[in-house]
Amino acid sequence: MTEKFIMAGRTALHVCDSERGDRCVVLLHGYLESLLVWEEFVPYLYKHVRVVMLDLPGHGISVVAGEVHTMEYLADTVADGLRALGIARCTAVGHSMGGYVALALCERHPELLDGVVLLSSTPNPDTPEKAENRRREIALVRAGRKDALARVAPEAGFAEENRPRMKDAIEDLAEQVFVTEDEGIVALLNGMIARKDQNDMLRASKVPQLFILGRRDGYIPVETAERMAAAHPQARVAWLEHSGHMGFLEEPEATAQAILGFVRETGGPAE
Repeated sequence: MTEKFIMAGRTALHVCDSERGDRCVVLLHGYLESLLVWEEFVPYLYKHVRVVMLDLPGHGISVVAGEVHTMEYLADTVADGLRALGIARCTAVGHSMGGYVALALCERHPELLDGVVLLSSTPNPDTPEKAENRRREIALVRAGRKDALARVAPEAGFAEENRPRMKDAIEDLAEQVFVTEDEGIVALLNGMIARKDQNDMLRASKVPQLFILGRRDGYIPVETAERMAAAHPQARVAWLEHSGHMGFLEEPEATAQAILGFVRETGGPAE
């Protein structure tokens, strides 16, 4: 993997790029994560496809560009980054918040996409309760209590049965919270609160779609996930039977097989 900074429009973007492969998969991380979250997962992919990882603005070591990072701004930045890397088309795989960015990319830049994968993510907007929870997180960060997020959020992403064996991953995720700039956390929380309902857009889109969902996801309960799948008959669905919200770490082989199978089905061989 080649690590570098590129200019994506006016935004400095930290990327890692395997640079080889006829087909390209772009991995978009979730909230309180960075491209580092994919390190253990990438080996399941890069022998078959070109893999690009990036720090979304506000997280990792990409820049913070204001008090609100809308999903549209993030999608436009990703699109500019792909063009800067000379990538004409890709499959966008978005984990959690990264899925919201992938949806905005699908809406605004469908010509760049061979497919879109929502990995433990949904096209639904925030409920009033969820938006209020995000506002409480903003208040915690502004009060200098980011450690409260680091104590709770990383472990909550994993199915309870997987937490003992995923202890090192949980600790790594907690460390990512501590090194994330406060302003970046706030900007992305504000952006998630402001995002719109993307269900109609997704149903109308001609971009192929895959949902990868964990049966034991505490953030997207199985009943909610099943309703979402039923509401989108145009989308392929892959279930991770023993995963919570972090299926690409909990069941990496099954997750990679679902992604690579989707790539093969939607645009050519992933060899």
